Amino acid sequence: MIKKRWIIQHTPTEAAVSTLQQTLNVSFEMACLLAQRGIHTFDEAKDFFRPSLEHLHDPFLMADMARAVARLHEAVEKREKVLIYGDYDVDGTTSVALFYDFTKKYLLDSLEFYIPDRYNEGYGVSQQGVEYAANNGFSLIVSLDCGIKSKDKIAWAKAHGVDFIVCDHHRPDDTLPPAVAVLDPKRADCAYPFKELTGCGVGFKLLQAYCQQYQLDIHLLYPYLDLVVTSISCDIVPIVGENRVLAFYGLQQLNTKPRTGLKALIKSASLEGKMDITKVVFGLGPRINAAGRIRHAYDAVNLLLSENETEADDFALVIHKHNTERKGLDSSITDEALKMIAADEQLTQAKSTVLFSKDWHKGVIGIVASRCIEHYHRPTIILTESHGKAAGSARSVPGFDVYDAIEACSEHLEQFGGHTFAAGLSLEITAIEAFRQKFEAVVAKRILPEQLVPSVNIDLVLPLRAITDKFYRIMAQMSPFGPQNMTPVFVSHHVSLQGLPFKMKEKHLKIQVKQADSPTFTCVGFGMVDDFFTLLLSEQTFSICYTIEVNEWQGQKTLQLMLKDIKFSHDTEN
Repeated sequence: MIKKRWIIQHTPTEAAVSTLQQTLNVSFEMACLLAQRGIHTFDEAKDFFRPSLEHLHDPFLMADMARAVARLHEAVEKREKVLIYGDYDVDGTTSVALFYDFTKKYLLDSLEFYIPDRYNEGYGVSQQGVEYAANNGFSLIVSLDCGIKSKDKIAWAKAHGVDFIVCDHHRPDDTLPPAVAVLDPKRADCAYPFKELTGCGVGFKLLQAYCQQYQLDIHLLYPYLDLVVTSISCDIVPIVGENRVLAFYGLQQLNTKPRTGLKALIKSASLEGKMDITKVVFGLGPRINAAGRIRHAYDAVNLLLSENETEADDFALVIHKHNTERKGLDSSITDEALKMIAADEQLTQAKSTVLFSKDWHKGVIGIVASRCIEHYHRPTIILTESHGKAAGSARSVPGFDVYDAIEACSEHLEQFGGHTFAAGLSLEITAIEAFRQKFEAVVAKRILPEQLVPSVNIDLVLPLRAITDKFYRIMAQMSPFGPQNMTPVFVSHHVSLQGLPFKMKEKHLKIQVKQADSPTFTCVGFGMVDDFFTLLLSEQTFSICYTIEVNEWQGQKTLQLMLKDIKFSHDTEN
């Protein structure tokens, strides 16, 4: 068992908490939670609890937006052939589905969509893609969730009479591609107030700007928010600011009138009850991604565009089969990777993981990197052979910028791109060992000792008596939860066991606990039997770390605690 660090946030000042308590008529604990999330006044609380589409920023604040709208309108007016180009992951496929469907319905007939093949073309704008456009009479490409690093391909397209509008959210280089317009809030010269949009979010803003400029009813665009929230959820971007508004209304759309394809996917994933960010991430995301991992992401886009229930069910079934195959590959390759680490003392002791096997399936190496981090909590890169090169996916641990670390090793790389916590890269197979050594040296120098230990971020120390129906009801309105607005995590000390612990399916833990002055609460800990069952029998009191959920059983709703960790009196570290 890896012991986790408990990191408890600072309690806000007494004055700030007291003011919120009185202004909002909430408990001390709830006022603390809100103050921790930057809410200090009634108006801030109102905006937080009641997001409004009127809070969306003016899209024309984004650099190049006026140029992008003008070029798109020119294509509409002249009935040009337009190619909608997107990446093969969830953000890319939702972006393409949104932009293609809206444009096809309301602006222009003469368009197609294009998704690169993960294995033959790789990530981003491909030479094959731009040649397809040039050879088939397309005069404009709108790239979504990619393009910011495709200077050479976009220059080639321009030389062959094909313009580009880039809609991206990845970090740009110092030099931007020679497109007609480059929409990316992370541009150094972009004054757009919110920097964390997804690729799909940037595509949405372009269409919002078009509607604004040419008096097209903006309400025609809002039904596409179910696609936007799917991208926000699965791209793990902060759910604050504009993303919070888009996610809030996207979930409303998903729960009331989802598009036919997403409805079919929800059914095939056997997801029950109200959809939230977690269900989208773990239920829909892996299935949409599986299309591009196992066969081709066209399957995912066709599903998202489908308006016929029977056809959508068929597409969802195909994607479900892809996902089943993906899970098998993911499991077997993870086992191989973990055995490679365990068999090599140098690898076991390292501050990073870089593994290569020419036989691993390229479509699941990112997932395998994440799985390895669950066992060895450190930046991880998994590489496989693709077209004679080594292609890899990198994943990081909280607080460590893996993109910057990879950039520091760029002399060994052919291509790389990505985010703070996830990146892609390619290099010569002969360069792997040199890259591995440089990457390890960079990580070892930059990573802090505490970043190599898994942690649980805790909002508050909470007395169990504070957990009431009213407390939970207000807390639930803080959703949608996600990065920078995570589901609140609490710790309660000196709790005692009521009755014996219970094993569910031999691996999940169920216990009843209370404090001296509290009611008894049921706690559930998934996969915790081996770590805690025996210890609980020998301890009088202990500390629990948990989230709060509603359990519904035979029509009865009760609050229960979902355990994240348990510490005993002999656990001296946080």
